[in-house]
Amino acid sequence: MVTLSRRGLIAAATATLAAPALVRTAWAAAPPADPVAGRSLVFEDSFTRIDRSIWDAGPKAGTADPGHYGRAAFARFGGEERFDPYAIVDDPLTENGKALQISARYIGREMNIPNYWGNSEPEAQWVGGNLQTAKSDGTVMRSWRRGYFEARMIFPEHPLTWPAFWLLNDRVILQPETAVELDIVEHKGFEPKLYGTNVHEWGPPEDNHAGTGVWTNEDLTQSYNLYGMLVEGDYCATYFNRRPVIDMNTGQPAVWTLMRSGQMDAADDGFWLLLTLALRADYPFPDPLLPEHHETHMRVDNVRVYA
Repeated sequence: MVTLSRRGLIAAATATLAAPALVRTAWAAAPPADPVAGRSLVFEDSFTRIDRSIWDAGPKAGTADPGHYGRAAFARFGGEERFDPYAIVDDPLTENGKALQISARYIGREMNIPNYWGNSEPEAQWVGGNLQTAKSDGTVMRSWRRGYFEARMIFPEHPLTWPAFWLLNDRVILQPETAVELDIVEHKGFEPKLYGTNVHEWGPPEDNHAGTGVWTNEDLTQSYNLYGMLVEGDYCATYFNRRPVIDMNTGQPAVWTLMRSGQMDAADDGFWLLLTLALRADYPFPDPLLPEHHETHMRVDNVRVYA
């Protein structure tokens, strides 16, 4: 049996998202054309090394569930099952010639990874990677309430991969009922020119979900692209290569209201970063799983925050 997890793999595929949330009127037609205009760079990681004072590795930080989702266990620093998915590699296509590489490998045998549901499930015997600027004990190394969050990334071509750059609020770690999840990009490895971007505020009374698929002219598995989201007050707007994304549900720029923004402000809450290579569990397992699909990689050139 395959367990979906991560809120039931977001309850549905990106292409069949729920209707959009209420939109802040002032931004309904025209989010800023340039999301960094008038803002200063307050955080940058160009990944010449993996700085453990900034990043933690392993299951998604939290107390509501074990933190593994989809078909892969997320490795801690040092790896799992003799496989370490985290590396800094040479890459001539990045700005400084280096990239963060997060990999996933099919182990294909009984595993012994703490709190992972799929250790004995042949289709789930994968090890993937998740880096985040927070820990499950509630420690948050880096977070921001407002700003423009951006990563330059390239994704794998693969029948199961589910890479993502996303944000969670600080309080969700110890108070799951406060959850605000901003998925700047989620990609399926078999849809090279399409990705998803979403907002999820989980649970009553503010339960709120919005999102859209994003068709591009770029093959996202062949070139680096910029994926960004501008968060300001009670709204957010999403960008591809620093151009506003059009919401396929409305034909208008993708701008969504955050229903819990007032609660976040009152609690001095912020958003921390996650870079994840997961494997989807809501698609059939390949039969056969080709040798070239036993291991796969995503790369990150840099992550930047402007505020």
